[in-house]
Amino acid sequence: MGWVRLVKQFLTQETTLYIIQRLAQALLTLFLASALSFAIIQLAPGTYLDTLKANPRISPERLAELEQQFGLNRSAVEQYFRWLWQIISQGNFGTSFVYQRSVASLLWDRVPATLLLAFSSILVTWGIGIPLGIVAAVNQNQWADRVLQVVSYLAQGFPSFVAALLLLFLAQSTPLFPVGNMTSIDYADFTGLGKVLDIGWHLILPTLALSITSFAGLQRLMRGNLLDVLRQNYIQTARAKGLPEHRVIYVHALRNAINPLITLLGFEFAGLLSGAFIAEYFFNWPGLGRLILQAVQVQDLYLVMASLMMGAVMLIVGNLLADLLLKFVDPRIQLGQGSN
Repeated sequence: MGWVRLVKQFLTQETTLYIIQRLAQALLTLFLASALSFAIIQLAPGTYLDTLKANPRISPERLAELEQQFGLNRSAVEQYFRWLWQIISQGNFGTSFVYQRSVASLLWDRVPATLLLAFSSILVTWGIGIPLGIVAAVNQNQWADRVLQVVSYLAQGFPSFVAALLLLFLAQSTPLFPVGNMTSIDYADFTGLGKVLDIGWHLILPTLALSITSFAGLQRLMRGNLLDVLRQNYIQTARAKGLPEHRVIYVHALRNAINPLITLLGFEFAGLLSGAFIAEYFFNWPGLGRLILQAVQVQDLYLVMASLMMGAVMLIVGNLLADLLLKFVDPRIQLGQGSN
């Protein structure tokens, strides 16, 4: 009941109106983004059928039949509005040229794996970056701070693909971690707990590959924000009143220092789709990244469009959640200020 009351207090008229306003803006944003994306894709030379023309087993009659089936014989404008009307009227994002399956079903099969990898990366990034940033700020210019700064610089200097290669080499050198896939060969024979542990075991290296660079940047931001807050007058006043140092830091200073970082969650949420691709590629993780790359390479039009729209939706939803979370953490913030 306590959570229900808390939610009711949070969903005030101001918050509800703000959500409605943002969702209305999102519809226009998605329309413009889809039109621009479709136009850019159409500028690319050739179509999916060009990849089939080199196959002597496919007759010109079959190619003409496929061209009509996929609607590629129509103008780009007509293709776009037919695709858009299918989404509005039927919720149908089209059929994949390659897989001859509904695009929505293809994406839905891969979404859980990508989201699992992405959310585990966020948990590791924030679970490591925030505490280390606090330690560095509290021990400013001491040996702990200097060591953590060196670690953060080294970690940020490693691109994700370099970190993935090093972790892949480590996995091949030791039997402690699996090299690829999401589950073991005998996954079906495991108990419920065994299946969870098996997926978690396979999740370790891809998560680390995504988190190494991210936690270093978050650590430095946390350190800088906390140092700025600790220099504020109200912090000095709290110390002058004799409050314990841990209360000054973790109750008064940390709450204000972490607020700017919450806004980063929106961009992180949107970056999950593209960021997870590197880990998925190197560790053979069955997520969206590899599927989308293949779709781009063969110009699987509707699959590419649906993936781009998914990225746009994730960006919109991520920013909205970040704004609401910021309001939840600090009720003094007025929603809508600077949001338009």
